[in-house]
Amino acid sequence: MNTYESFVHIRRDLHKIPEIGYQEFKTQTYLLNYIHSLPSDRLEVEKWRTGIFVKVKGTHPTKIIGYRADIDGLPISEETTLSFQSMHDGYMHACGHDFHMSIALGILTTIVNDPIKEDVLFMFQPAEEGPGGAEQMIQTETFQKWKPDYIIGLHIAPEYPVGTIATKEGLLFANTSELFIDLVGKGGHAAFPHNTNDMVVAACSLVSQLQSIVSRNVNPLDSAVITIGKITGGTVQNIIAERARLEGTIRTLSVESMKKVKQRIEALVEGVSIGYACQTKINYGSMYHQVNNHGEMTREFMNFVEEQTDVNLIECSEAMTGEDFGYMIKDIPGFMFWLGVDSEFGLHHAKLSPNEDAIGVAIELISQYMRWKSE
Repeated sequence: MNTYESFVHIRRDLHKIPEIGYQEFKTQTYLLNYIHSLPSDRLEVEKWRTGIFVKVKGTHPTKIIGYRADIDGLPISEETTLSFQSMHDGYMHACGHDFHMSIALGILTTIVNDPIKEDVLFMFQPAEEGPGGAEQMIQTETFQKWKPDYIIGLHIAPEYPVGTIATKEGLLFANTSELFIDLVGKGGHAAFPHNTNDMVVAACSLVSQLQSIVSRNVNPLDSAVITIGKITGGTVQNIIAERARLEGTIRTLSVESMKKVKQRIEALVEGVSIGYACQTKINYGSMYHQVNNHGEMTREFMNFVEEQTDVNLIECSEAMTGEDFGYMIKDIPGFMFWLGVDSEFGLHHAKLSPNEDAIGVAIELISQYMRWKSE
């Protein structure tokens, strides 16, 4: 039997019960049931909302190593042919958080059964996909009481083969912000447009203007993305729309660019308000801080992987992906890396199907690293 087969089964169990942010009740119960099945003499467990803190006492601790796994799913209807498909209609673990949880439980089990010198704090964090749980979780009394000296996290990467990880010093993931813009004008009969203020026309004009921000207001040597992924407006074909709503995302590689992009969005929205005689409202929703890997610690980890493991290391480029793990390493040294899972379909896709062999790779790698870090 594969040493890590039980954690593959755990992944499949978790895959069946995806839940969105702060609604991970079944997920929390499943995780707690497993954690409470482990020897408890060196474990301290505390719940926070739908998340969990688990502290494992080391043999001669001088530091606390932090490890974070996110636990929420996405509002996506699964289209895989897996025998363990989601049982929750309209929801799926389409970002690999089922992998993240099973890997964390595998590392936890390894550390409990074969103690290391240092204490280890496992954080099962809710709401990574939204509205964002990391920033709130690190503000809790429990986190401050068990505050790690450094923190580790991983994210599955469909584009890399199993047995490969990818990371880099410095910026790994972008600053991200949701974007919601509401426009309210004056509706009316389609035959009398001169008596109305058409918000479909206003919304279309605004979308075109927003696309000019990156090309004309962001330094070409920097990077930014503004994507409008959803537009709603109107009721039927012969009524001029009184309301319209744009929903999108902003991504930048620097905090300064994020500020500038938002200033330009606000200026353009104000212009639409005047030009189309309508009321406007902007909501930035969830905002995630960039994942900026700690240089020295990341290089140390990369050297460890190259010199003491069979895992293939790739020094990758930064990505426009968002991850609220950035809040956890904003003031505490730490790093995140991509874990190769070799899937034809990418993150947030209804057919994402990662290779489960990667679970054992990650459990073994991180367990070995924590032990090495404790020596």
